[in-house]
Amino acid sequence: MKKAIILASGGMDSLVTTAIAKNENDDIYLLHTNYGQRTEDKELMAFRSICSHYSPKDILIVNIDYLAQIGGNSLTDKSIDVPKNKLGEEDVPNTYVPFRNGNLIAIATSWAEVIGAQSIYIGAVEVDGSGYPDCRKIFYDQLEKAINYGTKEDTKISIKTPLIHKNKSEIIKLGKTLNVPFELSWSCYNNNDIACGECDSCILRLRAFDEAGIIDPIKYIKKMRRLSND
Repeated sequence: MKKAIILASGGMDSLVTTAIAKNENDDIYLLHTNYGQRTEDKELMAFRSICSHYSPKDILIVNIDYLAQIGGNSLTDKSIDVPKNKLGEEDVPNTYVPFRNGNLIAIATSWAEVIGAQSIYIGAVEVDGSGYPDCRKIFYDQLEKAINYGTKEDTKISIKTPLIHKNKSEIIKLGKTLNVPFELSWSCYNNNDIACGECDSCILRLRAFDEAGIIDPIKYIKKMRRLSND
């Protein structure tokens, strides 16, 4: 019996990752975290809709608002502005929540040991993302080694990153072949009702749909036209 935990934020990448994991495993378990992010309510709503669609064996919703207490980023600290139309201008944008994915993988590992899951899936993207250091393949390769040193002898857990080397338009096209319900996902860093269309995440999403030749089913306040990579 193949069991997998999927880190499901409610975003586009984790949605496609959920579809992949559903096809590759007998049972899937979806893990969602509230960490004091600006769009916490909307992301949780998206997560619940995705759960209804994919019918996981079980779900776990965890509150880790200590990340908001630590701060240092614009997603949890409202005194720091979320950058607009600044994609690619910073090596690591202020939307990076320090070591967030490391925290999430640690929680998933604890759950995996209890339920006997062999895999943890995360929709990290290295080649066409925002440049976050905890979205690199080398990070997950080394973290997997640490996990298997720090768990019971009979525990063997793999970290699966099926999107890590794909660009965003490739992810959209893959999702289309998997009949992914993109209308259930949420990517905006700013708003809980209508996506802003100007933050890095919205721009990456809009550009990807445009390059894939597919219409994005969600609404935007300001729909940016395709951005070149020049």
